[in-house]
Amino acid sequence: MIDSHCHLDHEPLLSDLPNVIKRSKDVGIKKLLTISTSFESFSRIKNIIDKDEMIYGTIGVHPHETNDEIISSDNIVKNFNENPKIIGIGETGLDFYYNNSDKDKQIKSFNEHIKASIETNAPIIIHSRSAEEETFRILNDYKDKDLKILMHCFTGSKKFAEKLLDLNAFFSASGIITFKNSLELQETFKFLPLEKILIETDSPFLAPVPNRGKKNEPSFIDYTAQKLAELKEITKSQLVEITTNNFNKLFS
Repeated sequence: MIDSHCHLDHEPLLSDLPNVIKRSKDVGIKKLLTISTSFESFSRIKNIIDKDEMIYGTIGVHPHETNDEIISSDNIVKNFNENPKIIGIGETGLDFYYNNSDKDKQIKSFNEHIKASIETNAPIIIHSRSAEEETFRILNDYKDKDLKILMHCFTGSKKFAEKLLDLNAFFSASGIITFKNSLELQETFKFLPLEKILIETDSPFLAPVPNRGKKNEPSFIDYTAQKLAELKEITKSQLVEITTNNFNKLFS
């Protein structure tokens, strides 16, 4: 398995990293992609990716941080090119649910990340909450650029998913699909093509059932994989093989 989105630089994962890595390997995880959310986060990630060959990282600023942290596409590209284990751009996107940052600043930052993704030909990891129309409109402006799009922790509508499929997007399922009240999301993942699906934990957040309410960690991805396999009516081993191949294809 591959955890396509975790935050190893967050506690309690960071201070327990050797054990987190061991438990990840014990359940069959082969790669961990730890995601940058700020300048400080990226500085920690540069150290974390050297801790084990299975760990890779990204460079980016989360939409929540865009009031205080302005990043340019040139800055992203420079940091991306300096380390071969930095393989993705983000986490970026739009969050109009919490509105922790000004909308215009979020949009400007999102565009800078997209430009960097195009220049590096690296996947862009996108957070979108209460911003489906705006997220699609911006991405659609670049539809002739062959963007490599990964919708992280996808919780959007089926209509949104259909529009994103036209842009060749990939969709990552988190522990949310195991929640009893996530019936609409489960139906969306039933609809999505297998060749467009990845799995993630978003740890230390969003622990799946039966660990809901606990601090999440990469090894809990096993429960998400099992639930997604049930939704797709295939075996877990088939689901793992497919999502692993999808990750390797996207991040080739």
